Amino acid sequence: MNWRSVMTLARKDLREVRQNKVAWIPAAVVPMVIVVLLPLACILGPTLFSASGSTVRGISTVNTITHTLVPHSMAQELPGLSDAQRWIVFSTGFISAPMLLLLPLMFSSIAGADSFVGERERKTLEALLYTPATDAELFLGKVIASVVPALLLTWLGFFIYAVVVNVAGWNTMKSVWFPTTNWWPLMLWVAPAIATLGMSASVLISSRVSTFMEAQQLTGSLVIIVLGLIIAQATGVLSLNVPVTLLVGLGFWAVDAVLVWLSVKLFSRGATKTLA
Repeated sequence: MNWRSVMTLARKDLREVRQNKVAWIPAAVVPMVIVVLLPLACILGPTLFSASGSTVRGISTVNTITHTLVPHSMAQELPGLSDAQRWIVFSTGFISAPMLLLLPLMFSSIAGADSFVGERERKTLEALLYTPATDAELFLGKVIASVVPALLLTWLGFFIYAVVVNVAGWNTMKSVWFPTTNWWPLMLWVAPAIATLGMSASVLISSRVSTFMEAQQLTGSLVIIVLGLIIAQATGVLSLNVPVTLLVGLGFWAVDAVLVWLSVKLFSRGATKTLA
């Protein structure tokens, strides 16, 4: 394995993806909504839009409706909370947790979808296929160009989210309480699995379709998986505590192993040249 060739290919892919404004403009807006606007709306919304003197009463009503959905592990981790504090923990520390998984899926899918079909649209695919790099090196270079930036951007978004939650909720929480323990396996175990899922599926799809938009639309359907987690968490069907999160991540990694195996098995210069 020639790692110099792998990293050269990865850097080339990153430069080309950064230049694709059609892909990155929407990708910059969605994280802003998730990591900034969403927590601000959850924390400051009741105060800004409730009638004077009824804020706590309004939060208490919401808390009564959602009380049965709050996992017992969260109550043990942050005991003795007021109604206002319970609402902040429930909305920003519990319900919003799966939503941040959209970030690694989105970033890795965009880079992966641009990997081959973008080369084809830019008329550079044939030259790439005749480089001395092996198929494995080509594939690994595109994996690195997709997954590593996706994880770095996801963790940056997580850091910004934590700052917003703690700063906006300081007057109510009176302490730096976020992130809670259930967030660490979500970011360090599940997020890499989601990024790998987006990459492996999108690289496989992009090597078989004709346009970037087509590849992006097909890989966009993967969002249904994360939406399923969001709905399950919000309705109480699933509680992403530490053991459950580890199991969910294990399931994603198992799917990743199959998809990566298929991608490597089906990936070949001969098959790709026929589409160039």
